[in-house]
Amino acid sequence: MLRCAACIEPFGATFGIYSRRRPAYLCRPMNRSAANAVAKETAPSPQASRASWGMRLCTFAADRTLQIALVGSLLLFASLPPLGMSLLAWIAPVPWFWLARQRELPGPRPYLALDVAGLAFWLAVNHWLCMPHWATSFGWIALCIYHAVLPPIVVGLARVARSRFGLNIVVTGPVLWVAFDEARAYLFTGFSMASLCHSQYRVPTVIQFADVCGEFGVTFFMALFAAGIAQALPTRDDRRFRFAPLLASVAALCTLLGYGTVRLQHDPNNFAPGPKIALIQGSIDSEFKYDPTKPKLIYDHYVELSRQALAADPSMQLVVWPETMFPFPWMLFRDDAAPAADADYTLADMRERSENFRNLVAATARSLDRPLLLGISTTIVGPGIFEGYNSALFVDRTGEAGLRYDKQHRVIFGEYVPLAKAFPFLYKLTPLTGGTEAGTEAKSFEFAGARLSPSICYETALARVIRRQVAELRDRGEEPDVLVNVTNDGWFWGSSELDLHLACAVFRAVEMRKPLVVAANTGFSAHIDSDGRILAQGPRQATGFINAATQIDRRRSPYLAYGDWLAQACFFAAVCLGIIGLYDRRRLAKAGAS
Repeated sequence: MLRCAACIEPFGATFGIYSRRRPAYLCRPMNRSAANAVAKETAPSPQASRASWGMRLCTFAADRTLQIALVGSLLLFASLPPLGMSLLAWIAPVPWFWLARQRELPGPRPYLALDVAGLAFWLAVNHWLCMPHWATSFGWIALCIYHAVLPPIVVGLARVARSRFGLNIVVTGPVLWVAFDEARAYLFTGFSMASLCHSQYRVPTVIQFADVCGEFGVTFFMALFAAGIAQALPTRDDRRFRFAPLLASVAALCTLLGYGTVRLQHDPNNFAPGPKIALIQGSIDSEFKYDPTKPKLIYDHYVELSRQALAADPSMQLVVWPETMFPFPWMLFRDDAAPAADADYTLADMRERSENFRNLVAATARSLDRPLLLGISTTIVGPGIFEGYNSALFVDRTGEAGLRYDKQHRVIFGEYVPLAKAFPFLYKLTPLTGGTEAGTEAKSFEFAGARLSPSICYETALARVIRRQVAELRDRGEEPDVLVNVTNDGWFWGSSELDLHLACAVFRAVEMRKPLVVAANTGFSAHIDSDGRILAQGPRQATGFINAATQIDRRRSPYLAYGDWLAQACFFAAVCLGIIGLYDRRRLAKAGAS
């Protein structure tokens, strides 16, 4: 049975993408021909439709919820790189928290407005994701859309907690903000860049709390500071300014600053000299287009920079090259290795090529007279197949290859495509020619009286990845003293991605209480101590080197021992609120239907 045309009412001056229906009992039956006739009579002209859309867009732009939420987005964007106005991060959540306090959100489509404001922030802060290739723009948009869905959920759950349990935003705001970040760290393999706490990566006193419960512990207290201000502000329903909630803001600030001040007061007995490491930073922008002349250019470029670094300080004990900057593969052969049936080369040709590359690795170490840690691609040859790994290879000064670490946490759509093993045609939809395999275990090696543990690229962007690796090594009796990250950020052309990646590395050093050194193609290479201080930083999209004299820190990290207990508790609380909210919604819907 069809309903009459009058049963569908537009929401008025809104986007016009949703409609509401009158109850069924108010409708009279219509046959199909009558319904078509009514629809034809009531259909607006093209000119009226365009005018209507224009009016709706103007009205939506004037929506108070949208305007207030956009202020929060603007403050948070300004607090992060490239602007880096870090003080603004302390008040950036206030507009969203203030909206969550309202008895009724202003505007006809408040949650759509929150979604649009969140999308504007994520599109702006993650703009660099579309730089490697035009196809990565699709990933940029998809990532930002799913991130933009979460802020409206945070506001909605805060309102559920207030109406159901009487909990104010001082209690729920920090919990839900951290739950949002925890969800980002796991969904679709995880993406934690541009978190609230990352705005403070150059303020050592504030970030020391990260060794208690990770970077999200810092986020929790920053969100608590903002929630106290939001709770103190007048609303449309309550015009009074309340001073009591500001005590929560003061307590949050004092906790971070007090703990940080105490933690930065060192006992010299906790520290010991560590290895001296030369971090080589070339500047070669990366492209998917293959250039047969580029491997030799890259190799010569990095050999020359290595010589300059050693000439500047001959006491350097180890030379580190960034991810894949040794441009020739490290090849290994299985017992059943064989070329593909349609290959125009033999197994002997492949072995000869592999031997030439191995000799070049050895010759490089001998010519520099230093051990090397090389970012290199590993190829394992099987029966007509090749397995590729993104690796870090240790080579001693005589040219003898030692430990090889294969990257464990790969970048989705950057290093592999899901389901592509079963459906190889998926790679034809991307600029990738194939995917890399994931490594199976963390590695560390003895060097100069210390243990060093390599990681690759965005593994430092996720706290859980580095913690898992260090905890695994600790359980094997191989806990590292120094963390070494090799990365190639040449895909992002000197954008704010470099700053955000560096911010993540700073928090990994504090969380593990271990010095962390970074060798990055195009920047930022860095020497970060165990307090998160950036002692040296390479240039942006330019050549350079850093000669780092590391200091081993013997202090223990609660975060290494206990992990993300705070973030997981917050996420559990958010899930419970979500279930309660859905239950209440369903119960009210049933009551309305009856």
